[in-house]
Amino acid sequence: MISFRVKFTLILLYFLSGVCPSYGEVLQIDNNFDGKMDQWHHMSNNNKILKIEYDNNGDGKIDQTDIYEKNKTPIRAEVDRNFDGNTDQIQYYRIDGSLKEIEKDTEFSGKITRKEIFNINGLLTNIETDSNGDEEMDGWQNFNDEGKITNAKYDTKHNGKVDRWEIFDANETIKIAKFDTNEDDKPDQFQYFYPSGTLKKIEFDTNLNGQIDRWEFYNEDQKLDRVELDRNHDGKPDLIKRK
Repeated sequence: MISFRVKFTLILLYFLSGVCPSYGEVLQIDNNFDGKMDQWHHMSNNNKILKIEYDNNGDGKIDQTDIYEKNKTPIRAEVDRNFDGNTDQIQYYRIDGSLKEIEKDTEFSGKITRKEIFNINGLLTNIETDSNGDEEMDGWQNFNDEGKITNAKYDTKHNGKVDRWEIFDANETIKIAKFDTNEDDKPDQFQYFYPSGTLKKIEFDTNLNGQIDRWEFYNEDQKLDRVELDRNHDGKPDLIKRK
């Protein structure tokens, strides 16, 4: 995609050189001097930019449209990333020109399957995903002020209920994963990880009473070391099996 600096430099050159478009006109430009027009600047009656269309790959088809609506910077950009004639990415901007949100059709199916949210400084704050293409978001990831992921949650069964939660450390390595296996909106399985990201321990609430009654411990080469059971559900292990 062409940078804003290039766009504004071109516009400035038009005015300085006297090649300024007439009011309400469409200015056609051959930006790479290959003999083919690849930019179309649509101007309003009071000489404000309404939109700029681009042919970025030189196939004669529009594959990016920046919408200005008389603003000094684009408020929206519609992009055809795979050049099939269909918009598969939409970028939204704040009035000051900073990027606010990106919507993507990651599978080129005609459906938005990923949303990325940015703060005023351009750092990613949230990602939402639709993993099965049913047009309902089923994954949510959150990022800190440094742009690093801190936690996430997922609706893996696609029934509108979150059933998996993840927590990450400062290095963006998963620390804890929680699961709701019986769809009661409460986690009943907990997985803990070594700093390397390999599985360390799994806790189970097998009778779904809110108390852990089975523990599985793994060594760092991912082999099961031992299993502890609370057979009478009093909160204390009363059977240990070593592998």
